[in-house]
Amino acid sequence: MHILISGAGIAGPTLAYWAAKAGARVTVVEKAASFLASGQNIDVSGSALQIIGKMGLMDELRRLNTTEKGTQLIDQRGRPFAKFPVKEEGASPTSEFEILRGDLAAMLYESTKSLPNITYHFYTTVQKVLSNGNDKVQVQLSTGATHSYDLLVAADGQWSKIRTQCFPAESIRVVDKNMMAVYATIPRIPSDNNWWNIYFALGSRIVATGPKAQKELLRKEFADAGWQAQRLLDGMEKAEDFYLHVFQQIKMSTWSAGRVICLGDAAYAPTPLSSSGAGIAIMGAYVLAGELSKLVLKPDENGNENDSETEHPRTALQAYETVFRPFVEQTQEIPFFFPAIVHPETAWKRWLTQTFLWTLSK
Repeated sequence: MHILISGAGIAGPTLAYWAAKAGARVTVVEKAASFLASGQNIDVSGSALQIIGKMGLMDELRRLNTTEKGTQLIDQRGRPFAKFPVKEEGASPTSEFEILRGDLAAMLYESTKSLPNITYHFYTTVQKVLSNGNDKVQVQLSTGATHSYDLLVAADGQWSKIRTQCFPAESIRVVDKNMMAVYATIPRIPSDNNWWNIYFALGSRIVATGPKAQKELLRKEFADAGWQAQRLLDGMEKAEDFYLHVFQQIKMSTWSAGRVICLGDAAYAPTPLSSSGAGIAIMGAYVLAGELSKLVLKPDENGNENDSETEHPRTALQAYETVFRPFVEQTQEIPFFFPAIVHPETAWKRWLTQTFLWTLSK
C-alpha cells in the first residue's frame, strides 16, 4: 500500500511512523519550506503520551519540555492571586509535558525522516485531486507532477483544501466559537518567570483578517487592557511568527470519501478550548494506522500476505471512524458557559471568575 499524506504537522508524521511500521510505503508533502520550532504551548498527556512512549521519544520529549512550572493568575495590580503548579495528576492547566507545537512537529519529523519507506517533500502541496476511483486516487502536486496512490490522507489542517475538493459542502460543518487567539514570540525581560501567567482583561475583543489589520485592531482593542498588554503589543510588531488563530470546530458527517480520509484538525478540529488538539491528532493517527495495518498485513486464504495495493481501504477507514468518532464527539463537547468564564466581559464577572479560581487553587 502506498499512502500520500498531506501535512507534516503532528497527525501526519505520527501516521507515517505507524503505517510504515506496518509495511506501507508513505510519502508526506508539506507546504512549508521547513519547520518553525515555535507556536503555542501544547500539552501531551494520557493516551497520546503513551503513543509517544511507544515511538521511543520520551527522552526527547523531556528534553524539549518548556520547563513551565505551572499556571498563575494575575490580578489588576499585576500580582499573582492563584497558582496551579504542575502535577502528574491534579487540577492544573499546565501538563507535566509542555512543549511548543513546532518542537513537537519537528520531533516527530526527525524520528521518521530516515525510515526507509517514508519520504518527505517540503514546499509541496496537493494542488488538485484528479480522480478518486475504486483502483487509485490520482493527484497533481504543486510541482506539476501527477501521481497515483492507494490512499490520500488530508492532514492539512483546519482549513484543509483537500477536504474542500473531495467532500460535499453539506457534509462539513464549521462551528465558530466566536473567539480568537494570537501567538507571537517576544524577548524575555528580567521579571519574566517560568509560569504561564494569565490576566483577565475586560470587554469584547475584535480583530480583522490580514496581519497589518489584525495588529492595528489588536492595538486598539487592548490599549487599555492593563498589566503587560502594552509590552505584548509592542513585541508582536517585531515577532516573525505572529499568528492569529480563529477558534472553529470542524464537524464532518463522514471522514472518508473513496480513497481519501481526513485526519486531525482537517477532520475534527476541537479548538484550543479543549486542550486536546495535539493529543487527538496523535491518537487519531494511531487508530487509523492500526486499522490500515490489518489491511496491509492481512493474509490470504493460503496464509500468504495479501497485496494490499489491490484492495480498497474502505473497511479500514470505516473501522477507524467507528472506533474513534465517539471519542472525538466527546472531546468537542465544550460547555457553552466556558468562554464567558475565561473571558469575562465586566468587572463583576471578572471578580466571580477570580474568586472561583482563587478558591480552587487552595
